[in-house]
Amino acid sequence: MTYLISIVLVFLLLFIFIYNNLVSKKNKTEEAYSSIDVMLKKRTDLIPQLVNAVKGYMKHEKQILTDITKLRQRIVDQKVDDRERIQLEDQLGDKLGKLQVSVEAYPDLKASENFLLLQSSLNEVEEQLSAARRSYNAAIYAFNSALEMFPSNIVAKLMGYTQKPMFTIEPSEAEVPKVSI
Repeated sequence: MTYLISIVLVFLLLFIFIYNNLVSKKNKTEEAYSSIDVMLKKRTDLIPQLVNAVKGYMKHEKQILTDITKLRQRIVDQKVDDRERIQLEDQLGDKLGKLQVSVEAYPDLKASENFLLLQSSLNEVEEQLSAARRSYNAAIYAFNSALEMFPSNIVAKLMGYTQKPMFTIEPSEAEVPKVSI
């Protein structure tokens, strides 16, 4: 009888340990996602200022500015799930990169103090966002791995946990933009 109680107690303690570990990993992913959310909000708030600073100079790149504005609006509406939001944010980052490349053709714009300040702020936010994405992906990796490993996979199924998506770059977005002179 003592052995049975000891075995049940060991399994109970193991369950509690695994449960707490999974909850900790889930909370870490949510914390990392909220860090990304803060950086994305900063970037989204900078975009209208950047677009207004660039509008007067860039008559030929209106499509890029229109695309950036539309993507920003879809993100701000917040009627998208996390997976779609990740895709929209990646597309927005790609368009902002194309805007930065397009700016090279406008020396007056590059010399504008307002634009330089906005560009510097945007670059800083992009660096912080990159670091937050790395932190998020590390937390997601740990969480998703725990969901697949035995015996935590059993506890995870009991808790209803499912794998979460990582931030990734689509192959088309990873290409270096071409600049012609």
